[in-house]
This record gives sequence, C-alpha cells and structure tokens, in this order.
Amino acid sequence: MKSKQKARDGSRSRTSAGNPKTAAAPEELSSKIYEKELKKLHIELVHLQEWVKHAGLKVCIVFEGRDSAGKGGVIKAITERVSHRVFREVALPAPTDREKTQMYVQRYIPHLPAAGEVVLFDRSWYNRAGVERVMGFCTEDEARQFLEALPRIERSIVDSGCILLKYWLEVSEAEQSRRLRDRVNDGRKIWKLSPMDLQSYSRWYDYSRARDEMIALTDTEWAPWHVAHSDDKRRMRLNVISHILASVPYQKLPRNKVKFPERQKRGNYREPDYPYQFVPEIY
Repeated sequence: MKSKQKARDGSRSRTSAGNPKTAAAPEELSSKIYEKELKKLHIELVHLQEWVKHAGLKVCIVFEGRDSAGKGGVIKAITERVSHRVFREVALPAPTDREKTQMYVQRYIPHLPAAGEVVLFDRSWYNRAGVERVMGFCTEDEARQFLEALPRIERSIVDSGCILLKYWLEVSEAEQSRRLRDRVNDGRKIWKLSPMDLQSYSRWYDYSRARDEMIALTDTEWAPWHVAHSDDKRRMRLNVISHILASVPYQKLPRNKVKFPERQKRGNYREPDYPYQFVPEIY
C-alpha cells in the first residue's frame, strides 16, 4: 500500500497540462519491451478484475483529451485481456433530440457502474466543457453552469461508493497534427477523421482555454484530474494502467489448483457425413 500511496501523491504538479515535459524525452519504447511490460500489467488487471467481482467494487474511469490523444488506444490496452462483462467501455454518440431536453448528465447516469463493474468512458459528461463549448453546441452560460455544478455531482458519485478516476491525455500540437494527417492515407484509420475533427483542428488554443478552465474548476479532492503525456502512446498506456492499479485497492485472491478431468470415450459416436459450408482458407 505504501507504493500505491506514493504513486498517487507523486502525480500532482504545478506545471501546466499543456507544457512539454522539462526533462529530455526518453527514447520511444520498442515493441518488445512494451509487450513485455504490458503483459505484466495485464496479469495485474486480471487480479484487479477478480477482486472487483469479489468485493463488489464500483470503478468509473473517465478518459478525456483532444482528438487523437490516445483515448481509444489506452482503453483497448486495458480491456484486451479482461472480461468485457466486468470492464465495460462507454462511448456515447451525439445526443438524440429527446436527450437534448434532459439535464445534461442524465444520459450518462445509467452507464455508471454497479457492484462488480469497471466502466471506462471514452469521452464523458466533460464533452460539455470541451467540444460542445468550443464548437458552439452550448452557450457560455450553459457551460459555466455545468462546470460550477459538476463538482457536487461527482461528489455524489463518489459518496455512493464509486471509485472515480479522471484522466486527461495531453498530446502536443505537432504530434496531434502528425496523427491526424496520418489518418488521411491510412485505410484503417480514415473513419476516425470526421468533419468535426477538421473543424476542431484550427482551434487549438480555444480548446486549450477550455481545458484549462475545465481542470481548474473540477480538479477536486474527491475527483482529481490525472494528466498523462501521450506523445509516446506506448509509455502513456503503461503509465496510465500502472496508475489505475495503484489507485484502486485490490488483493490477489487465492486460486484453486487447476486439474482437468479425463475426456469421455468416443463410444458409438461417428462424425456426420454433412455438407458443411466451410470458410474458404485463403491464408
């Protein structure tokens, strides 16, 4: 537990989220080292998963950041080796006409975790403080009222027994530009480049101002923001997963020794002579 407390206490800094790290950036992690370290963390995530089910924990993890900051990638890294019945990703589409008439956070409430669940939000109620505010989908008064009320709402979430973790993934202007331009010519990523991304591209400092005020008004003792530099996606993923493991208390549950029973004898079973439609073996 001492190491976990140190990890939490050591994460707070007075430097701006948008400032580059003062120390020289380390070399990019090789794929071999990344996979080796990720495997270790995946094993710990499985231990966490089993404890969440056993103890009935409720864990809500919010990921925010600019376009291409790496939100989807870190969620994929977290959920790659765990049960999707326990670790559940939430990425809501644009609100319907009906949802637009509701209290803003109302459509997010049903997705909060019940006992034995970990919910990961790929963008969240903080859309109002970011893209909606910058792109004019809400008024300044609506954004202000939302930011002023949000600490009380998050206090209610935490008081209900939910562990709430909030991460801002900070990507540099140059790296974001590289990633967005890379999507243009990559058939696997072109779907990620939306018209909204293109409109947002030119408004870097509008988003910076929105981020600064959002964090200043919602960085509370009960729901603090944790900022992770994400220019190096591999390091960011490892750092964030390590931080989650240090922030959610869990124990390794004992496991019974696995012993496979003997398989039954064939008896009178015979393979059927049926004209199955097999998938073509192209590879």
